[in-house]
Amino acid sequence: MDKKILAKYIDHTLLKADATEAQIKILCEEASEHNFASVCVNPSNVALCSELLKSSDVKVCTVIGFPLGANTKEVKAFEVQDALKNGAEEVDMVINIGKLKAKDYDYVREDIKAVVNAANKKALTKVIIETCLLTDEEKIMACKLSKEAGANYVKTSTGFSTGGATAKDVKLMRDTVGDNMGVKASGAVRSYEDAINVINAGASRIGASASIVICEGGKSDSNY
Repeated sequence: MDKKILAKYIDHTLLKADATEAQIKILCEEASEHNFASVCVNPSNVALCSELLKSSDVKVCTVIGFPLGANTKEVKAFEVQDALKNGAEEVDMVINIGKLKAKDYDYVREDIKAVVNAANKKALTKVIIETCLLTDEEKIMACKLSKEAGANYVKTSTGFSTGGATAKDVKLMRDTVGDNMGVKASGAVRSYEDAINVINAGASRIGASASIVICEGGKSDSNY
């Protein structure tokens, strides 16, 4: 795949707790230079990224209820509103994993819907289901609930749990949501080969910190 085409699949990501302003600036410079789909950063960095990228085509993505997903829906909705105010154009929220495993599906659906409603079509909504903690049946249900709640994407992973994206999970998610939703593979996509594998499995977006290495056909030892 041409690296310019591959770049538009990638959310250039820096979500580490110790990320500095200088590192965020470099992230934005790299994203602008390579024309990645977005930068994905923690909420406190949204305003800076929005300013730095205002003259580019790169979107600003942030995370909601991250990385555990255990915040209340009211808190998640407020996070979205605050992120929009600061310039976010995409939001990646984490579901309440414990509620899903307890089969409290109404709670999970309403949790996602609170984020979708807060985004109010002003931002793309992606739902992180944390596949490494779920059975296949739970993954399918999480995708169905995300679709019912009106989200734009389902996403495999935070990158902060016990595992990341696999082609198998991406295919399962794609088969479940169909062609009208996006599927984002994140965590453990560290090489060009990894990226092509998840794209072939049905991913329409990739979250990665090794974005430049991936586009250049290499492999990174990054943990995201």
